[in-house]
Amino acid sequence: MKYRCLVIDDEPLARELVETYLEKIPNFELVASCASAIEASSILTAEKVDLLFLDIEMPALKGTDFFKNLVYKPQVIFTTAYRDYAVDGFELNAVDYLLKPIFFERFFSAIQKFLKQQKNLENTDNIAVNNDKSKYIFVNKAKKQIKVVFDDILYAESLKDYIKIHLLEETLTIKESISNFEKRIDDRFIRLHRSYIVNSEKITAYTKNDVEIGRIEIPIGNGYKHNMHYFR
Repeated sequence: MKYRCLVIDDEPLARELVETYLEKIPNFELVASCASAIEASSILTAEKVDLLFLDIEMPALKGTDFFKNLVYKPQVIFTTAYRDYAVDGFELNAVDYLLKPIFFERFFSAIQKFLKQQKNLENTDNIAVNNDKSKYIFVNKAKKQIKVVFDDILYAESLKDYIKIHLLEETLTIKESISNFEKRIDDRFIRLHRSYIVNSEKITAYTKNDVEIGRIEIPIGNGYKHNMHYFR
């Protein structure tokens, strides 16, 4: 997996140093290098960015103020020549805080912290947490990991490469195959059609041809009628 990086610093030599360091580390890709936060905002709108290298003390708009106001916040490593900003950086949940001049050994350590965080996020995304009725998974929507509690799911509906997850209070549309989604949920969910998975605990009535969840009718596919044993 490649991680896409954006460097933001008003000092050309500081930007070049970070770019040089990134070239030495596999799987890290430079999206752009910007001299100001204003310039960077247009890049973030148009490009997917996983990690920011963000200088704090910049003209017009400080790096910390810029980051606070981002709607979508990538992971961030702050860079600065001033020790006094360390607290500000960590209050914003920064991966790390690099004090200039930045040496490669310290830069590499910050990258390792980022990779460790990514591994933890992937594990959280793929493992359902067992806690009575509070089992859940995280799903990816609009560059956010959104928590979905199993007990809130009514049914899931396939739309080619996407699925709609119908919840008690809302509907989420995410890019994921229904077969992959089926692997991530527990045994209260039943595949009754190539396009539908239902929460068996939410079914209010059924016939040999369909099930009902309240006023919603969901068809039972011919190849899935053997799963009707769940109701007997």
